[in-house]
Amino acid sequence: MNPLRKRIGVLGGGQLGRMLLEESARYHVHYAILETSEDCPCYSMANQFIKGSLMDELKIRELAASCDVLTYEIEHVNTEVLIQLEQEGKQIIPSPKILQLIQDKGLQKEFYQKNSIPSGKFFLVNSKEEWAPFIPLLGSDKFVAKTRKGGYDGKGVAILNSQEILSDPSLIPFDEPCVLEEFIACEKELAVIVARDQQGNIVTFPSIEMEFDPIANLVTVLLSPARISAELEQKAEEIARNLVQALNGPGLFAVELFLAKDGEIYVNEVAPRPHNSGHHTIEACYTSQYEQLLRILLNMPLGSTDLVQCAGMVNLLGADDFSGNYYLENLDLVNKIAGVYVHLYGKTESKPKRKMGHVSILAPTYEEVKEKANYVSKVLAFKKD
Repeated sequence: MNPLRKRIGVLGGGQLGRMLLEESARYHVHYAILETSEDCPCYSMANQFIKGSLMDELKIRELAASCDVLTYEIEHVNTEVLIQLEQEGKQIIPSPKILQLIQDKGLQKEFYQKNSIPSGKFFLVNSKEEWAPFIPLLGSDKFVAKTRKGGYDGKGVAILNSQEILSDPSLIPFDEPCVLEEFIACEKELAVIVARDQQGNIVTFPSIEMEFDPIANLVTVLLSPARISAELEQKAEEIARNLVQALNGPGLFAVELFLAKDGEIYVNEVAPRPHNSGHHTIEACYTSQYEQLLRILLNMPLGSTDLVQCAGMVNLLGADDFSGNYYLENLDLVNKIAGVYVHLYGKTESKPKRKMGHVSILAPTYEEVKEKANYVSKVLAFKKD
């Protein structure tokens, strides 16, 4: 089959799917989207739209029947149905077996351990009554608790004081299966995006340095390449490659890493899809993360991941003081700046800390990127309409 005649089905209709469709438009590829509501970023761009739950077997099968290959832009989907479809011969990238592993943070940690992927010390617990014996064994004044399933964008994650929890177990925030992890004192939080094609070829994008909102635990600003030594860059890339090699299947993967203060690099988590940390690649790299995924889905050669210039990205989050209709203040000021690219996700309603868009920034030097990013962060704001 001519690869450009393939029909691609996407589970999820959020902004990641929207940017995949935007990047694919010049190839004139047919997309079908499954999402719970027409009020989603992908709706106006899809060739076919199926309204339904991402857990609904019948709706997923309806999507699969109309498409040659399936992918997903969110992890919270029905993997049991997808595994059945894969066994029946439907092509799904990445494999739902990989997704099923990644959906469970406990299985993720065990996978790293089994495959000699460096990651922090951890213990698995099923209820809050099981926490106490393991907290001292983590060996840190603070520790991280994550629900094994269902968490995203900082939800289902808590950084806790070891002594406080041991003294007062009522402060335990979760009563479900969790991962308890040692707290790694970080110099920087990094990400490496890895693409693996259907023949097993692997390419990586230049490392990404991330800054987070301390309350919402969302990426606010990123820089690429990360401000680390060539040796650390190579080490981060090697760890990310080894992880994706161990997953043993095609797809696009974002590997989140901790650069500890002692210089060691540890894997935090991996996402089997385009990632917030790679939005800048649309303008900053010869091949964006979204086009790379399209190439993988269509079984085309992987593209160059080289950076055109130093790059940054600012997330545009909904204002804290209102929900509802909005406008973006000072857009005209930002659009006057060379190397600044505004992306809005088409969401009809702003909500506190909701991802509403992003701004990619290109410049010859880190200093210029950072200066532009600071200005964008300062002046762009969502206001009640």
